[in-house]
Formats: sequence, C-alpha cells, structure tokens
Amino acid sequence: MPLETSNFPYEVQVAFFIFGFLEDNWDGMSGSYLGKFWGNIEYLFKVYEVDEVRTILYIMKMWEGILIIYRQKKSEDKRKADERRSAGGGKKFTHNVKG
Repeated sequence: MPLETSNFPYEVQVAFFIFGFLEDNWDGMSGSYLGKFWGNIEYLFKVYEVDEVRTILYIMKMWEGILIIYRQKKSEDKRKADERRSAGGGKKFTHNVKG
C-alpha cells in the first residue's frame, strides 16, 4: 500500500508542498533533468511562513537528490530500450537455398 502525504511528519509534508511549487530545470540539448530551480525558494518560505527553514530545506534537497537519480535511471532505461529496439530491428529471416 503506497504511503500518503499525510503519513509523514509535518515538516516533510511542508517540504513536499513547497517543493511542488519549484520549477523543474531541464537541459535543453540532452533533455536531462537537472533538478529544481531554487531562485524563488526564499519567497515561498516567506509566503507560507515556514519556521524551520533549515529542516524543510534539508528535506527538500534530499528529495531532489532522490528524484534526480530516479529520473536519470528512468531516462537511461528508456535509452537502452530504444537502442535494443532499433538494433534488433524486428524479425530476421534466413533462407536456406541449395543450389
């Protein structure tokens, strides 16, 4: 049974909530996920009146690290599957011709 956000402590819930407002940062050439854009984090902390900024920021950075690894692995798996698909091509027919 998957965990719900409400199963986590308050600080983790706040970290997930604010993390969702941050923009994703992607590499334009390769399409790789680079993490979140953290430029407006101070503003978000003020708007939502976060008291334990260090704790929340720590949890958010940990989650970002996990997310980056997950997305890199997913991208790598997709690339390998595409390579296998293009290299294999499909059915290979052999003909036994005697002459």
